[in-house]
Amino acid sequence: MPLSVQIGLLLAVVTALCSILGFLYKHRGAVEQPDVDWRRPVWSLFMLFRSGWYALGVAIAVAGWGTHVGALALAPISLVQATIAGGLVMLTVIADRFFAHRVTRREWIGVALAAAGLAFLAATLDGAGDSAHSDFDSETLAIFVALVIAVGIATAVFARQGAREGVLLAASAGLLWAASDTTIKALSDGLGDQSTFWIVVSPLGFLVLILSLGGALVSARSLQLGPVVPVIAITSVAANALTIAAGPIVFNEPMPDDALGSAVRVLAFALVVCAAALTPPPLEAEAQLP
Repeated sequence: MPLSVQIGLLLAVVTALCSILGFLYKHRGAVEQPDVDWRRPVWSLFMLFRSGWYALGVAIAVAGWGTHVGALALAPISLVQATIAGGLVMLTVIADRFFAHRVTRREWIGVALAAAGLAFLAATLDGAGDSAHSDFDSETLAIFVALVIAVGIATAVFARQGAREGVLLAASAGLLWAASDTTIKALSDGLGDQSTFWIVVSPLGFLVLILSLGGALVSARSLQLGPVVPVIAITSVAANALTIAAGPIVFNEPMPDDALGSAVRVLAFALVVCAAALTPPPLEAEAQLP
C-alpha cells in the first residue's frame, strides 16, 4: 500500500475521533438552546452558535472535515469510509466514560454491530488500496448525488409524522452529508493536490456548503430530540454506508466476484440492519431509564 494511502487512512482515524467528539459537544450545546425552527433556519443556526459547547463541537467537526478532505484526496473513498466507520466503536466508550451518558447494553451492541457491518461492507471492495483516485462519469455522479439528497429530504419530511423523529432526522442528516462527501471526493479526484482550494471556489463547492449546513441543521434537531448515542450512530451509519456505496457505483472501485466476497457483503448488510433494529425510538429509550 503506498505511503500516501497510509497517510490518508491515518487522517481518516483522526476524522473519526473528531466526528465523535464534535457530535457529543454539539449535543451538549444543542439541548440548551431553543428547538430548531424549520421556518427560520438562519435564526436557528444563530441560536445554536450562541452556545459555547455547540460552537466548540462545530470547531472540532470542521477540523475533522479538513482531515476528511485530506483523507479522500490521498486514499480510496471506500477505505477512508471503512476506517471512519470502524472508529464508530469509540462512540460508546467516549460517551459513557467522558460525557456521563448512560449507555445501555442494547446501544453498546448496536454501535458495535454498526461499526463491524460498515467495515465488512467496505472490505468487500477488492483491490481499492492501490491509489487514491478513480474514474467517474459526471452523469452517474449527478444522478447518485441527486437521489441521495432526495431520499434525505424525504426522510426529514417523513420524520415529523412519527415517534422516531430523532433517529429519522439523524438518518436524513447522514444522507445529506453522504451526498456532500461524494461530491468532495469527485472534486478531489479532479484536481489532486489543489483539491481543498477547488472545493472552496468551484461551483460544486456551493453545493457542498449547502449540504453541509443543511445537514448540520437537521443533525442539531436530531440531537435535541435524542437519544444521543443512537442518534449519533444512525447519522454515522447513513453517511458512511452511502459514501461506501459511492465507491463502486460512482467511482468504479472493484467489487468481489467470488462467493466469499459476496457472503461477507451479505453479512455486512445483515449487521447494519440488526444495528438499526437495536436503535430504540425516544419514548422507548426514556422507558429504559430508572
